[in-house]
Amino acid sequence: MKINARSVALDTLLKIFKQKSYSNIALNNALEKSQLSPIDKALTTQIVYGTVQYKLYLEYQLKSLVQTKLKEDYLWPLLLMSAYQYFFLDKIPTASIVDEANKLAKSYSPKGSQSYRLVNGILRSLVRRGEILPEEKDAVKYMSIKYSYPQWLVKYCLDHFGKTKTISILQAGNMPSVNSIRIADMSKKDEILHKLATEYKISISNLTNHNVNLDHGSITNSQLFKDGLITIQDSAASLVVDAFNFKGDEKVLDACSAPGGKTAQIAEYLTTGKVFALDIHQKKLNLVKQTLTRLHQDQKLIMKALDARKVNEYFFGQQFDKILVDAPCSGLGLIRRKPEVRYEKQMEDLKHLSEIQYNILDHVAGLLAENGELVYSTCTISIEENEDVVKRFLTNHPDFSLAPFEVGNLSKCKMIKIFPDDYNSDGFFIAKFVKRG
Repeated sequence: MKINARSVALDTLLKIFKQKSYSNIALNNALEKSQLSPIDKALTTQIVYGTVQYKLYLEYQLKSLVQTKLKEDYLWPLLLMSAYQYFFLDKIPTASIVDEANKLAKSYSPKGSQSYRLVNGILRSLVRRGEILPEEKDAVKYMSIKYSYPQWLVKYCLDHFGKTKTISILQAGNMPSVNSIRIADMSKKDEILHKLATEYKISISNLTNHNVNLDHGSITNSQLFKDGLITIQDSAASLVVDAFNFKGDEKVLDACSAPGGKTAQIAEYLTTGKVFALDIHQKKLNLVKQTLTRLHQDQKLIMKALDARKVNEYFFGQQFDKILVDAPCSGLGLIRRKPEVRYEKQMEDLKHLSEIQYNILDHVAGLLAENGELVYSTCTISIEENEDVVKRFLTNHPDFSLAPFEVGNLSKCKMIKIFPDDYNSDGFFIAKFVKRG
C-alpha cells in the first residue's frame, strides 16, 4: 500500500476512534514515523483534527446513507474523513475525494472483499444529497450538529453564557490551535525574535509580551528550543505564573506540576529559591525534570511523587511562601487542541472534578505561610470548576481572601476567565488568594 497523507490520516483516526488514543499524541507519532512532505503533513493534520472536531456533524450526514452493518473497522473512519474533505476542504475536487477513498478501501480490505463498492456508493449518495441539518427552532440540537458538540455542552453554554457567546465559543473550538511559544529568556528577546523571523512568519501574542505565535510547524528540532531559549506554551497558560509577585528567594510548591511548563516558569523567577514539584506518577515527574533540564532550571527543582490531597503526610507547617494549584480539570478550554475532549466529558465530570479541585486547595492551604500567595488555575471554562470552587474555598477558609493581580495585557482583577474566542488562545481560569496574617 502506498503511504500518503490520507493513509496516514486513516491510520491515525483508527487509533483515536478504536484505541481511544489522544489525537495530538497519535498524530504526532504518526507524522514522525512517516516520510511525508511538509505539505502532506499539513493535509494529514487538517484531515485528522477536522474529522475529530466535526465527528457529530459528519455522523449526522452519513447515518441515513449507511443501510448495512460496517464489518471492517476502517470503514467508518474512512467515510467520516471523506465526508469531512467533501464538506470542509473546498480546494480538493469531489472526484478526487471519492477516488482516494475507493483506493484506500481496496488496500485496507481483506482479499476478496467488495467493501470499496459500499464506500463508493455511500459517498456518491452523499454528494448527490448534500448537507442536512436539524430545524433551527430546536436550538440545542441544531447547534449540536452544526458545530459538532454534545447537546449537554451546548445547553450548558447557552444557559450560562447566552446564545451569541455560545456560538462564538463553539466556533472558536473548531478553529486550528495557535502555534504558540513562550520566550524563556527575555533578556535575549530581540535576538530570539530575529532568529524566529528567519524561519517563520511570527506575531507577538495580544495577551502577553513573552509569547510568540508561529505560522507553521514544530519548533522542537530548532536550536532555540534545544538551547532552552524558547518552549511550547499557550499564551493564556503562560499568564498563570505571572500572577505571583516573586522576590526570588521563595520556597514554592507546584502541587500539580506535570508536564512542567509552569514549574519551569516558576523556576525562572527564582534566584536562591526552590520549587517543589508534585505529581501522583513518577513517570510524569520525569517529564518535569526533562523540561527544567532543557530550560536550565533543574538546579532549583525538588520533586516528589505524591497526590496533592495527601501533602500533609509528607509536608508540615507553613513552609511555603507560594503555592500553585494548576488543577486537573475537564479541559473544556483545550477543545481546539484536543478535539476529542468534547465527546469524553459529561456534566457529572464537572461536579466530580470540582470535588478533587477543592480537596487539593483544602489540603495545601495549611502549608502556606502568612501573607503567602496561592494561585488556582484550570484550563476549563465551567463555573463548577472555577468560580464555584473559589467561592467554596473562601467560605471554608476565612483566613484567605482574593487578591487583585495584573498579568499580561489584561486589566487588574481578582479572577480571570479567558474564553477560547477572546484572544485566539486556550480557555483558562486564574484566581489568586492571599493568606492573611
